[in-house]
Parts: sequence; structure tokens; C-alpha cells
Amino acid sequence: MQKKEKYNVAIVGATGLVGEHLLEILEERDFPVDKLYPLASSRSLGKTVSFKGQEYAVLELDSFNFEEVDFSFFSAGASVSRIHAVRAASQGSMVIDNTSEFRMQESVPLVVPECNPEDVNLASETKIISNPNCSTIQMVVALKPIHDAYRVKRVNVATYQATSGAGRTFMELLESSSREMLSGVDTELGDQDHPVAFNVVPKIDVFQDNGYTKEEMKMVNETKKILHDNSILVNPTCVRVPVFYGHSEALHIETEIIPNIEQVLEMLGSAPGIKLINGLQNGQYPTPKFHGAGNDAVYVGRVRQDVSCKNGLNLWVVSDNIRKGAALNSIQIAELLIK
Repeated sequence: MQKKEKYNVAIVGATGLVGEHLLEILEERDFPVDKLYPLASSRSLGKTVSFKGQEYAVLELDSFNFEEVDFSFFSAGASVSRIHAVRAASQGSMVIDNTSEFRMQESVPLVVPECNPEDVNLASETKIISNPNCSTIQMVVALKPIHDAYRVKRVNVATYQATSGAGRTFMELLESSSREMLSGVDTELGDQDHPVAFNVVPKIDVFQDNGYTKEEMKMVNETKKILHDNSILVNPTCVRVPVFYGHSEALHIETEIIPNIEQVLEMLGSAPGIKLINGLQNGQYPTPKFHGAGNDAVYVGRVRQDVSCKNGLNLWVVSDNIRKGAALNSIQIAELLIK
């Protein structure tokens, strides 16, 4: 990518939850923005967004020309990216897409900067880079140093995923239904099979023919692509829990080489993007409310050798699914490109 002092940036889905975080993190990290173009559907016309103390009118995506845009961050759904991300790339903009549309396309790199930063170079022709699924991102950040040292053979993972992963409306539904249930009122389900308030729901996205959900199969397939290893076996169960921000994951890992727990702790403690909170005293482990939410790191704790498998490790992994799992990871990809 041509080196510049500042870059023109478009945010598609600027009024959404991820769009808000993209604006916030671009400002926090002092990303070298020249002109900013917040884009959304015609329903959002008349709205404004704030960036560095200035208000910007939201522009209509359908009629927008991307020829002067260096970076286009897309987070408005796969159906939007299918049309407009391709159009933006064809007009010369580098697209960083936060939907599922391109993730498993062979010609499109799927990047987590802590794991496979060199893959950004594979986008020179397509001009599209995919941001992985939020639950995949935090898992592979934790797996990467272990895989490099011991070769991961298999991962059993159970996720505990926040409602923000389903969007702002679902977060609002959690809040309203919690109030209703505490008041003894029957709660609205929205489009869910079961209420998430005071509940855990072992279904995220739609069921596939093999009995896994689409969310679970994303973790299976994306992990192999990011770590460049099709031999890794991933067995996920994805669960929605009554949390606003921050996904948690229990990882049960089997490696080819018997892991040394002290070395594992040392590697995790020094790995990029990871903060290790791993003690045996009360509170010396990460939680979504006090560590994940609002923070950039992937937090790892409860690190221990598996008592049932000599080649096994157990980890507890927590991260903000909207920051690291979407907005921050996208911006880190752009920062790699401008280096």
C-alpha cells in the first residue's frame, strides 16, 4: 500500500455497534485519518457521528463513490458486503470486512495480527481482507504461542458469548427482559427460542445438517485458515449468556508434544495481545465484566495441565467481542498495511 501521512477512511455501518467502536478506537489510537466518510443505509440519513470533536453527517452507501477512499471498514452485514465491499475494492479502496461474506474464500486473507500478520500481503489483488468471527479471534490469539511450541492437535471449546454479539437490539432485549422477569412479568422473546435473561442458551445462529450451529462451524473452519493448519481439530459448543460485553471461552487443548506448564505460562505472559491473570487466590482469573468489557487485550487465566490427558492443557479466555473481536482487530489490520 502506498505510504501516506494521512488516509481517507470510510466506515460502512457507522451508526451500528461496531461502527461506533471503530470511530472510538480510531480516535484512541490516533489513526492517521484525513477525510472520514461515515456510511449507512438510507434509513440513517439525517444522523450524525462524532469523531475527534467534530460531527459528521452520515452518507448514503448506495450512491457513494469509493475512488478517493484508502480504507473501507465494512460492518453492515454479509448481504451489504456482498455488493458494496466488492464495489469498493473495484474502485481502489482497501476493504477490511467484518462480516462472514469473504472469510472462507481462498483468495481473501483472514487475519488476526497476533497470529498471521504476513497474510495481509495476500490482499494485493483482491483488495479485501476479512476480519474473523469474534469467538475465533480470542481463541486463536491464545492458541498461537501454544501451537508454535507444542503443535495443537485438538481443541474442545465451550463459549459463553455476550448479547452484544447479536447486536444492539439484543442487548436492549436482555435489559428489558431482565427488568420484566424481576417484576414478575412474562418476558418478550424477540426472535429467540428462549429468553437469555437469567438463562444460558446453547444455540447461536442456525443449526447445520451436522447438528452444529453456523457459529460453531465458523470456529472450526476459521481456526484452520488463520493458523495455516488443516489438521487442527476443533469441537465447539457456542452458548449465549446474559452478559452485555465480553465473550468467555473454556478451552481444552490436546497437543502433540507434552506441554511444560511453566513454559506455557511464560509464553502466554509474553505473547502479543495477551494479558495473563492466573493465580490461585480469590479473584485471580479474568471475567467479562471486569476484564473483557471495554479493554483491548485477550485475557487468559485458569491455566492448568489436564488431569485426564498428559498432552492436555486447559485455559479460560476472555475478551471484549466488539472491541478485539471486531473493531480493534480491523484497525490493527489497517495499521499493519500502513507500516
